[in-house]
Amino acid sequence: MPPLSHRRRLLVLTICCLSLFIVALDATIVNIALPSLRADLDASVAQLQWVLDAYTLVLASLLILSGATADRVGRRRTFQAGLALFTAGSLLCSVAPGLGWLVAFRMMQAVGGSMLNPVAMSIITNTFTEPRERARAIGVWGGVVGLSMALGPVLGGVLVAGLGWRSIFWINVPIGVAAFALAARYVPESRAEHPRRPDPVGQVLVLLVLAAVTYGIIEGPGAGWGSASIVGCFGLGAAALAALVAYESRRADPLLDPRFFRSVPFSGATVIAVCAFGALAGFLLLNSLYLQEVRGLSALHAGLYTLPMAALTAVVAPLSGRIVAARGPRLPLVLAGAAMAVAMLPLTRVTADTPVWLLFTAYATFGFGFGMVNTPITNTAVSGMPRAQAGVAAAIASTSRQVGTALGVAVVGAAVASGLSGPAAAHFAAASRTGWWIVCGCGLAVLALGLATTGRRARTTAAPVEAIA
Repeated sequence: MPPLSHRRRLLVLTICCLSLFIVALDATIVNIALPSLRADLDASVAQLQWVLDAYTLVLASLLILSGATADRVGRRRTFQAGLALFTAGSLLCSVAPGLGWLVAFRMMQAVGGSMLNPVAMSIITNTFTEPRERARAIGVWGGVVGLSMALGPVLGGVLVAGLGWRSIFWINVPIGVAAFALAARYVPESRAEHPRRPDPVGQVLVLLVLAAVTYGIIEGPGAGWGSASIVGCFGLGAAALAALVAYESRRADPLLDPRFFRSVPFSGATVIAVCAFGALAGFLLLNSLYLQEVRGLSALHAGLYTLPMAALTAVVAPLSGRIVAARGPRLPLVLAGAAMAVAMLPLTRVTADTPVWLLFTAYATFGFGFGMVNTPITNTAVSGMPRAQAGVAAAIASTSRQVGTALGVAVVGAAVASGLSGPAAAHFAAASRTGWWIVCGCGLAVLALGLATTGRRARTTAAPVEAIA
């Protein structure tokens, strides 16, 4: 295939970013609709968690499979299939007659979404081959991730207030259709020269690990942490993880290549992604419920309250890409972790009367930190990996984000549910403080890992991994 012109490469980047926008937006736009869903469908806190985590759990479970499939059967073909399935799932979510159907259609969305993010990143990696140009492209990509996830509550508030919670799924349809048509016209087909064989056993083990642990965390407060079902879930998750590592280490073409994790920067990027996106998911869950159920704001006003976060994320994310291109990932990661941790300190003492200026300061600081973190994660994850396995490497990075999102909702939601002893409006502010401390801890983890995994000694471990065929 002849090299693409600069204009064509930018167009490919734009099309990939459209798909990313709707997937990332859908991961957060639902948060602002949770109180409406709770009232309309008579849902408990645990059931609300499943509306969020059914999506992220399936997405996380299938991302690596989708990345490997795209490398094998064609990246554009897989990308378009994902767009079609995600758009159809969004339409079905908007007409779901009950909570069970909504969860099922969210899972359908996630199956389509799993074919978008890692495949789009693989397309970008193979389109922008010069390192500095690729870093800038990934900076734009990171900006779209941050902007879409941060704008989710704002757009959700406008839609819920004006048209009801079902309208939050309509926004995906025109964007999905447009991206499908543009991909057919402008995105070149590509695939790996030596694609790997399917690994159904590895896929089942990945799903078991994530499903068992997430179920145990979400249902633990209600069933009791020492109950047989919850202990059994965690035991099943641990056994599946051990089996996954042992099985994948022996395969010639593993679904999840353990050798990738010999690269300290790559391993650090995956753990940082879990911490950063866990912090974002926990923050959005707590903040949506706090603003609407404690302060009594409408969905529209609650969404507008998050504008400082969205604005800082949008401004900072492209800046982060330029810093990574010029100086590497360490500085953005350090700034990100410090800002995310500091932002949570005022919220650990939040009450129904906390001054609005203090909330806005915390939101803006968190938005700055989150805007800084995504580009160094993505760039580190794909830059030191074999080009032939670009789809799988990008999928592992995307999986770590979704695992973080699922765990953030599960852990923070469980912490709050354990502290509630009465009506949410009366006790939620006090019960949420443990959750804010958990989010703060995630920020500190980003800071520590950013320092530990980006030094010269850590970078020397990436070269042998890049040479893997």
